[in-house]
Amino acid sequence: MSRQIHILLQTTIPSVEDDWNISRFSLLKEYLESIKDETGQQLFVVTGRDRLSDAAGDDPILSSLDQSDFNQLWLFALDVGEGLTAKDIAGINAFRKRGGGILSTRDHQDMGCSMCGIVDIGDLHYFNTKNPDPDDSRWTRDDPHTTYISWPNYHSGANGDYQKIIPAEPNHPLLQNPDSPTGLIELFPSHPHEGGIGVQPDSTASVIAFGESIVTGRKFNLVVAMEHYTDTEGNRLGRAIAHSSFHHFVDYNWDIDKGCPSFVDEPPGTGMKTEPQALTDIKTYVHNAALWLAA
Repeated sequence: MSRQIHILLQTTIPSVEDDWNISRFSLLKEYLESIKDETGQQLFVVTGRDRLSDAAGDDPILSSLDQSDFNQLWLFALDVGEGLTAKDIAGINAFRKRGGGILSTRDHQDMGCSMCGIVDIGDLHYFNTKNPDPDDSRWTRDDPHTTYISWPNYHSGANGDYQKIIPAEPNHPLLQNPDSPTGLIELFPSHPHEGGIGVQPDSTASVIAFGESIVTGRKFNLVVAMEHYTDTEGNRLGRAIAHSSFHHFVDYNWDIDKGCPSFVDEPPGTGMKTEPQALTDIKTYVHNAALWLAA
């Protein structure tokens, strides 16, 4: 039997029922758990949890992540600045320095900005008040409908609909789909206000997929992938992926009938229900990501 890969699905918020708590990522967890290896055995062992705080205010798992059995961290940064302590960040950084793979995602404006202290990943995500996009022409609201949300907030479509992604060239392995007519993943769940991501000039990261605003037609970065590299201390850092929105993975955007927190007031769409390829594509991407991060 091949070695099982242990994945931690982790939010940066406590378990509040009327919020994007980890139970709202149940379809992602179930799908990862359903994947089998070549012998028919479960390939991924998946743990899902929300943030907990010990007596010192640190999360007991994240702050010691490098000492755990986890191989990957899928971090859903849903806070607006208080989701990770310095000790949590140190644990995550040590985890990656021992080769752990990380998928990181957030959403509009400053959501997820507690990630700014994470090595490399903090540089890949652009926020409103921290690490803003170096292109100041993007310091403007793209989504004109939800006016209480500021930039970055790219409108790729309604929750429950899908967006056509634009693959970068050369095509990245994360986007391969042998069952697609083009051989590539073409569709992702959409969202009215995705966040901003990008790469530094001297980075091993690259933008591998773009989205396009249905309001302004503006192209934006959808997915960034970062390869292994060895740091100055001789640590071989694990691969990393950054996404512009956690809505690519949450139940509500895979199946609108799963519902959402009461504060979500944008009217939903039905594209994910009427176009079967959309759900197949995002599941294929998830499979690719879990294998790529483990390599």
